[in-house]
Amino acid sequence: MNESHTKVEESKVSIGVAGLDNVLCGGLDPDRLYLIEGEPGAGKTTLALQFLLEGARHGEKGLYVTLSESERELRLVAKRHGWTLDEISVFELVPPDAALDPEKELTLFHPAELELSETSKMIFDRVTEINPTRVVFDSLSEMRLLAQNSLRYRRQILALKHFFAGRRCTVLLLDDLSSNEGDMQLHSIAHGVIALQQLALDYGAERRRLRIMKMRGIKFRGGHHDFIIETGGISVFPRLVAAEHHKAFIGDLTKSGVVELDTLLGGGLERGTSVLLVGGAGVGKSSIAVTYAVGAAQRGEPVAMFAFDEGLGTLFARAAGLGVDLQEYVDQGLITVRQIDPAEMSPGEFTQLVRDAVEQRNVRVLLIDSLNGYLNAMPDERFLVLQMHELLSFLNQLGVLTIMVLAQHGMLGHMQTPIDLSYLSDAVIMLRYFEAGGRVRRAISVVKKRSGTHENTIREFQLTAEGLKVGPPLTEFSGIFTGTPTYVGGPKPLMPENGDDGER
Repeated sequence: MNESHTKVEESKVSIGVAGLDNVLCGGLDPDRLYLIEGEPGAGKTTLALQFLLEGARHGEKGLYVTLSESERELRLVAKRHGWTLDEISVFELVPPDAALDPEKELTLFHPAELELSETSKMIFDRVTEINPTRVVFDSLSEMRLLAQNSLRYRRQILALKHFFAGRRCTVLLLDDLSSNEGDMQLHSIAHGVIALQQLALDYGAERRRLRIMKMRGIKFRGGHHDFIIETGGISVFPRLVAAEHHKAFIGDLTKSGVVELDTLLGGGLERGTSVLLVGGAGVGKSSIAVTYAVGAAQRGEPVAMFAFDEGLGTLFARAAGLGVDLQEYVDQGLITVRQIDPAEMSPGEFTQLVRDAVEQRNVRVLLIDSLNGYLNAMPDERFLVLQMHELLSFLNQLGVLTIMVLAQHGMLGHMQTPIDLSYLSDAVIMLRYFEAGGRVRRAISVVKKRSGTHENTIREFQLTAEGLKVGPPLTEFSGIFTGTPTYVGGPKPLMPENGDDGER
């Protein structure tokens, strides 16, 4: 084998989907035969067309052999994605006009009536004529019906493989599994197998994911990877592996801009850590998160905010209530706000949004509000813990301060957390309502901080038009962790209400 041929053999063939190439650690081995399997609607045809179009962009000839769809249908699919198949040859073995013309009955190329060997010969002849570099065969279900028994079918697939082995050609075989119950013959013959799945949830949009079931001699990322089909083709979101991402950074303190809050936290929150804000509904978790976001933006640091539970209008109104014009920082590009619909977005797609924010925009502070909404996007809470572990490890290793909001069930009395993520967080800030002097007040305390020291006190805080205000430490408290804090001290240490001089 000469040197130039060796270099070609060592190169990778892009499948035309960046995320899938990433899962395959670069792409496919050239001049091999691969199987793409999945039920109807999983996205096989779209993936196959992207594979051929990627080759066409590099001047490679492509051939789409179809036994199940007409050329007209294929071109309609391409048109709706904004593509053109002018540079791709389509070999249609089921001419639709012939099926309606009695005079052409004897020459009708229908897969259910053709001899298998004759069908294969026509395919071989067309491949020899065009000499393509990339071939898609759609679909194997028709070949399986023609073969009528598993032995003949296997031999015919082996004949296809041997035919293409002598040519410089990468082949994708599509299988819709319509007549393949437990048949694993193709898996042993193919160089690699990619399985596409479409999942119907009890509520919300369908979810799609893929898995590399086999790749001979190719390193790939295992497990399931979410993907979507949108105008323009398939987008794959590779499963996040935190161990692959490291970046040197200075672990300095990130300040909120509120001196008393920073003092409570021992000077601030360290970069490369995560903090969990826990409390009942409306107690001020999101407002404290916004305070940190604005503080970072004022220092010129990019911030990303992901809102699961409330609309953008409510979020901007909340910031305005604190005397902050959030839109100003958005217009400057310092803060990016993205509303997430957990019923429509898969966890993999959300993880990709986070990765893009950090890797492309160099985001330094990231807010997730709230984890309750994120939990609703997950089919099982144990998967949430695993995904959050990888996501937080990824963010920590890149020096990002991650602020997460988690709403507890209930507002007063015994309160429950829908899922315990406190052990994943480097710091936990607890917010509570309490009653004193016939008024409902708010208390803040730090119950955990892995890095550095922090106050073990409880402070009162208020949300005002001038921003977040935190009072001095309150020592005469009891029952803060039971969910029903009781203040037994005098009025002097308490913060005055608006217009109140504090003397009671």
